[in-house]
Amino acid sequence: MKKALFIDRDGTILIEPPVDYQIDSLDKFQFVPGAISGLKVLAGLGFELVMASNQDGLGTESFPTEDFLPLQNLMLDILRSEGVVFNDIIIDTTFPEEKAPTRKPGTALFGKYTNGDYNLSESYVIGDRDSDAQLAENLGCRFLRIGENSWEQIAEKLSLEERTAFVSRNTRETQVSVRVTLDDNQPSQIDTGLKFFDHMLAQIATHGNIRLDISAKGDLEVDEHHTMEDVAITLGTALLQALGNKRGIGRYGFALPMDESEALVLIDFGGRIDFEWDVTFTREYVGDTPTEMFRHVFQSLASAMQCNLHISAKGENNHHLAEAIFKAFARALKAAVHRQPFDYSLPSSKGIL
Repeated sequence: MKKALFIDRDGTILIEPPVDYQIDSLDKFQFVPGAISGLKVLAGLGFELVMASNQDGLGTESFPTEDFLPLQNLMLDILRSEGVVFNDIIIDTTFPEEKAPTRKPGTALFGKYTNGDYNLSESYVIGDRDSDAQLAENLGCRFLRIGENSWEQIAEKLSLEERTAFVSRNTRETQVSVRVTLDDNQPSQIDTGLKFFDHMLAQIATHGNIRLDISAKGDLEVDEHHTMEDVAITLGTALLQALGNKRGIGRYGFALPMDESEALVLIDFGGRIDFEWDVTFTREYVGDTPTEMFRHVFQSLASAMQCNLHISAKGENNHHLAEAIFKAFARALKAAVHRQPFDYSLPSSKGIL
């Protein structure tokens, strides 16, 4: 679903004059510090940009809109030169005393954004007034206030969004729920009904330095296949969602030894799917978990995460071999999802992942 940034104009993008609060002449035309660079960052994050103002033209409620459109057009031209283009401009021209439903924080002019095509819970209103905060509440959006936050802080917050996701998958065979938090290493809760599989998933959380909360109930009386496959699909989907816009991530990753075993895991969150597996187990089960399913688990993860995943491993002890693979995957994941501080760029020459 689409997401939007509803951005107030006067006091948020442009400094509002402290005396008459009207930007009605060129000598009053001045950007809020950091607004241009902040908007330039936001323009590349996948949000639709919507400028919303209660004031006609550019900052006056006393004259016809067309008298002051040149100033608004000047603002838009300056922003456009920096790659900032608004998808929509919403201007209400009623006077405050009219208390019209079209006037912020009323939502009458925002109908196209409330018809179900937009994920408003993941959208934001950015403004400097209580009316902007109320608009956010009325729309069901989040709110960021200029003044409490600088444009630099807003750009950083939205570029480096909280990386967490909750995904559930319910079929006739399984009921699975997974919560992934990439920047939280608090203790995880994992229960799939397969103790050795739980132990391996715990390696991903511990050595990936992430939190995993996984609950699965499946038809284990039939076979382990459905449970392990659906956990992998759900986990992979949650990891992909938690990565969000992928800005600043390391993208690639890792190898390690486990006693006499060794494992090599190559990962690339480039958006293309490829899977390679070069592992031979000599036992049918380790604990209560069939070893033949490990290949399918990682293949399902690669597909759900939309990544390249190449795994090769060798060893004599099958417990050590499985654990080496899961630990190497965890370390590869940790390196790939690690976010570089103050880096909002995509690790791609294509400009998209």
